[in-house]
Amino acid sequence: MKVSSPHVRGLSILLSLVISLLIFQSAALARKRRPPRGGRIAVVVDERLSALRESPELSGKLLQRIGRGRLVAIRGERRIRSGITFGLVNLTSRTKGWVQRDALVKLSQKGEDERLLRLIRASEDFDCIARARIFLDSFPQSALRPAVLLLYGDTAEAAADRLSRDASRRLPVNQMAATDAPDFSYFLNYTGLDRYNRQGIRFVFDRESKRFHYDGASWNEIIRRHPRSPEATEARRRLAAIKLGTAIVSPAHEP
Repeated sequence: MKVSSPHVRGLSILLSLVISLLIFQSAALARKRRPPRGGRIAVVVDERLSALRESPELSGKLLQRIGRGRLVAIRGERRIRSGITFGLVNLTSRTKGWVQRDALVKLSQKGEDERLLRLIRASEDFDCIARARIFLDSFPQSALRPAVLLLYGDTAEAAADRLSRDASRRLPVNQMAATDAPDFSYFLNYTGLDRYNRQGIRFVFDRESKRFHYDGASWNEIIRRHPRSPEATEARRRLAAIKLGTAIVSPAHEP
């Protein structure tokens, strides 16, 4: 069948728009991951304090809010009368400004991994996972990595329990039954999983109990890379509990 010319043009326009959107998203992601030049590299870990301002003061003109996980280059620092320290940062080659130093963690400064771990332990649910992901990406050689890996997995498993309840309540049983798609595929496509997936969290689904479980990747990494650490014992216990289908009780947020 011959396709009309307007139809072809319409498809071409749609395809061009999709390609442009993908290119834009890829470029935005690359900017987030690529460190800017001009100073010591730091990463935003507390978006509540990450206002980029025109001057080093809390009343300074807001230029933009820097997203959590964004890399910046610190060119200098200034402590103001209130006791707050601001960093002059490059966000890109064209964008710079002042941001409260407490929002940032320097990747090359001693003790910054410990400071981030304190924030992770004080965080809950998705905030804990997102900040733990920043730690794991930013401090691959840190001695604190096993502790963060354990927290990361424990928080993911705790989220799995809530996500299981949410999915069971929100997925329409009658509509699922009216299609040829298996029930478990609806659960594993549940939109509530998306933001966790973007943080590197993968869930498996128990068809019998209709529950999600964390796939245990971080616990397995502890056992593989840090087998003699105290966290390795806990990681083995977590994996055994999931295999047996028992509840995990963890001291994940203890100091």
